[in-house]
Amino acid sequence: MRSAKDFFAPLAVGAPVPPRDIPWRPSRVIHFFDPSNAKMAAKLPTLIPKVDVLLGNLEDGVRADNKLAAREGLIKIVEGGADFGDTQFWIRVNSIDSPWGLDDLLTLVPAIGAKLDVIMLPKVQGAEDIHYVDRLLAQLEAKANLTRPILVHAILETARGVSNVEEICAASPRMQGLSLGPADLAADRRMKTTRVGGGHPGYLVRQDPTPDDPAAARATFQQDPWHYTLARMVDACVAHGIMPYYGPFGDIADTLACEDQFRNAFLLGAVGAWSLHPVQIDIAKKVFSPEVKDVAWAKRVVDSMGDGTGAVMVDGTMQDDASVKQCRVILDLARRLAARDADLAGVYDLPGPSA
Repeated sequence: MRSAKDFFAPLAVGAPVPPRDIPWRPSRVIHFFDPSNAKMAAKLPTLIPKVDVLLGNLEDGVRADNKLAAREGLIKIVEGGADFGDTQFWIRVNSIDSPWGLDDLLTLVPAIGAKLDVIMLPKVQGAEDIHYVDRLLAQLEAKANLTRPILVHAILETARGVSNVEEICAASPRMQGLSLGPADLAADRRMKTTRVGGGHPGYLVRQDPTPDDPAAARATFQQDPWHYTLARMVDACVAHGIMPYYGPFGDIADTLACEDQFRNAFLLGAVGAWSLHPVQIDIAKKVFSPEVKDVAWAKRVVDSMGDGTGAVMVDGTMQDDASVKQCRVILDLARRLAARDADLAGVYDLPGPSA
């Protein structure tokens, strides 16, 4: 049995010390791009400042005959002097049971590891997958003389992964967060949907019949088939000090439903979502930033509560210790975002980047 005292020790001689806390950085939107696509690569200088996280995708969405080109394209982009500024740089490698996953890590960490913030690992089944990558990254970091550890982000897209979500979150100090992968998870669970995220018109509840007119039309209300999984994932992430994310919303044209799905995730505790197309970037940034009215209300409650104990009435509603804790969640996020975004600082009336 491994001692708890060893948990934060490097797993290879010369590797950087694992982090004790995952640093908070804005990650409302994780924008995916295909490094093998020259047109996409050419747009990166204007795209990078618009997103919180830029992710070079090597896995699903990249054809098998393009895998090597995508990997080489990613190295070329970084070695070509890509300026990420305050934007995080992530990559999604191929799964460790694929023909490309090991070579992705063996090639990319030595080549561009110094620029890399997070590796997104797909189809994680349990802690054993994280342990394997954890040890391998330590060896590669030591060999490449990296001074900071690369973090790991896991995607929940199998039933076994969901069943093991708590042990996945606790598997390594490198764990940065989890994303929900609804498409692969739906297939693995044998769910009868071909949608990538979002609801389904057949997953509904129906209003009870009217006693006086049983044949009358009855309203139906579409339900969210991802509610249970997302809520469980959020609990596991929060319990282990890492960050939960909603994953992809596949219907690019349905921006309204995309916004609704992202907002559901935000309200449940997720910190961000994936963007598969530029049209989804502003949706995610809008949804995962607190609304101005909510920030203003949170300020009022916190100011009214004084030392944060007892109870007060604000606009006819009782506010107590629990209320002020909720409001501080909103205010803390607003302050963190305002500190990096002058526009948000202005509408929130909070200190901005230059304050």
